[in-house]
Amino acid sequence: MEINFLALFVAALSTLIIGFIWYNPKVFGTIWMKESGLTEEKMKGANMPAIFIMAVFFAFLIAMILQFLTIHQWGAFGMIGGGGAAEVKPSYAAFMNDYGTAFRSFKHGALHGFLAGLFLAFPMTATNALFERKSWKYTCINSGYWMLCFMIMGGIICAWQ
Repeated sequence: MEINFLALFVAALSTLIIGFIWYNPKVFGTIWMKESGLTEEKMKGANMPAIFIMAVFFAFLIAMILQFLTIHQWGAFGMIGGGGAAEVKPSYAAFMNDYGTAFRSFKHGALHGFLAGLFLAFPMTATNALFERKSWKYTCINSGYWMLCFMIMGGIICAWQ
């Protein structure tokens, strides 16, 4: 198993595209700004290039862990200690010959992305929102965004071979 950095980068970039749509004023942008306590005036003072670069970097970190949650073959690779080709036993090679591409589809990756979003992103976002005294609308908008991102990212990562 090798890390597919191109797939991880494309998956990370997908979060920007989803965000442009999700947080558009015609979708959830207006409600999100109201629930966040932001105004058009506050939004103008931001260094958007730096924000976008950091957002892609953080999404890349998420993509790094999603590959291990969406691609089952990483588990088999981990069982042999993740060593190089010289350390691979014939049983691992036989397993990969039989199951090397099993469950490597967009649909399967999206399923695991959804589960990661539901059981990781939602609780984290909701916990922060509770302490920040934010509304459930705020929680649902942000959690929904991350759940969708995890699904799309998981699908891209799992399907890209």
